[in-house]
Amino acid sequence: MQNNLSAKTILFISYNNYTKIFTMSKKLTKRSEDYSKWYNELVVKAGLAENSGIRGMMVIKPYGYAIWEKMQAQLDKMFKETGHQNAYFPLLIPKSYFSKEAKHVDGFAKEAAVVTHYRLRTTSDGKDIEVDPTAKLEEELIIRPTSETIIWDTYKRWIQSYRDLPILVNQWANVMRWEMRTRLFLRTAEFLWQEGHTAHETREEAIAEAEQMINVYADFAQNFMAMPVIKGVKTESERFAGAEETYTIEALMQDGKALQSGTSHFLGQNFAKAFDVKFLSKKGKLEYVWATSWGVSTRLMGALIMTHSDDNGLVLPPKLAPVQVVIIPIYRKTAQLKDITVKVNEIIAKLKAKGISVKYDDSDNYKPGWKFNEYELKGVPVRLAIGPRDLENNTVEVARRDTLTKEVVSMDGVDTYIENLLHDIQQNLFKKAEDYRNTHITEVNNFDEFKDVLENKGGFVSAHWDGAPETEEKIKELTKATIRCIPFDNKPEEGIDILSGKPSKQRVLFAKAY
Repeated sequence: MQNNLSAKTILFISYNNYTKIFTMSKKLTKRSEDYSKWYNELVVKAGLAENSGIRGMMVIKPYGYAIWEKMQAQLDKMFKETGHQNAYFPLLIPKSYFSKEAKHVDGFAKEAAVVTHYRLRTTSDGKDIEVDPTAKLEEELIIRPTSETIIWDTYKRWIQSYRDLPILVNQWANVMRWEMRTRLFLRTAEFLWQEGHTAHETREEAIAEAEQMINVYADFAQNFMAMPVIKGVKTESERFAGAEETYTIEALMQDGKALQSGTSHFLGQNFAKAFDVKFLSKKGKLEYVWATSWGVSTRLMGALIMTHSDDNGLVLPPKLAPVQVVIIPIYRKTAQLKDITVKVNEIIAKLKAKGISVKYDDSDNYKPGWKFNEYELKGVPVRLAIGPRDLENNTVEVARRDTLTKEVVSMDGVDTYIENLLHDIQQNLFKKAEDYRNTHITEVNNFDEFKDVLENKGGFVSAHWDGAPETEEKIKELTKATIRCIPFDNKPEEGIDILSGKPSKQRVLFAKAY
């Protein structure tokens, strides 16, 4: 065995008279040294995702996808509880559809991936393939960056009367936005998401829908992701392309940067007018439909990682952990393992009866110490270790991932103990993140203070803004900070804009952001 291998550990494992050598690099760069590098390493080493052979596109690995599936399942349940149904719309959108809504096409034109041909052919020498120039599409197709246009073209056929409203539809899909600078989960050329698209009879109904869905997102973020968020409205320059209003939830990551974690848009009648979607009202008049759209994506995976994880690896809230409890046997002899397994099976049955997901890792590939580190890296909330002495004493060692603490407890009622512990971990993770967020909201009253907080403390900066897009853009140009939102719970306050010196009626939240 070699010593002093820094980040690399070489493991020798014998199988049937031969030795396999596994070289594994599990040690992470410290967050304090290089937060970006720490994040990228963690995503890969914890088995969440990796870069693919196509620039800017990722492969989501089974463990990472299992977390996304838990997110998806809970969100889908919440959507259906609010009356929404799932549907599916085409991946490819005629280019002419985009031109119908000017702001929308301007917002996505630079990110659009375009399909121009429908067939390949072999070259004359038979050694390569090329696009068949005779198979050019009559109209070029856009790989969807979002689906408003194709959906509103569809809604035109679905809606004739007020009796057809509201339409409350959600789609789980992949989308394509050609990104130049990518990072796993946070910004990739292709990503997974859901997009809700609703149609309403009145302006008031549509606004109520958009507000309802941002509240659903906030509920999910706080009660399942254990991630505190600030709900608010975007400024005009930060709105979704084609929206009259964009509502957002903003979270704060451990490095002091903000992350937009979900948005809901009041689209007014813009898309209805662009696609001529009218309905016969109760008064017998033809009127344009009112619309919303709303969505969250696999960016939430990045938010989850950066809200809770540490230098040892992932820290997952129990409600979203694919495995909530892992049990590792400590033994030397096969007979000891058999005795331990009998007791473990009893514990597993009790835990599963309480709806707790559990894994028993009795594989002989690795030593217990390696397994401890592996499940710590993967963020499993609770780890149990049971050995011969524990059987004698009727005890089990319980380790919690969030605090890295251990204690020995009685096997009697251990299922109830773990149930309560998982609840405590969920609450503790939220409280820790909330405390960090609250201590990183700083009020400033001039531009020097503003720059000092951004450079030395980070987090949200509460400052006066005169409401002018030019001032907003100039602040962004000088500091790279943007207005994340105007919080819903903002109180009117007379003041002076930190840059222009002009009168301001309220504070807004600035931050550097992902």
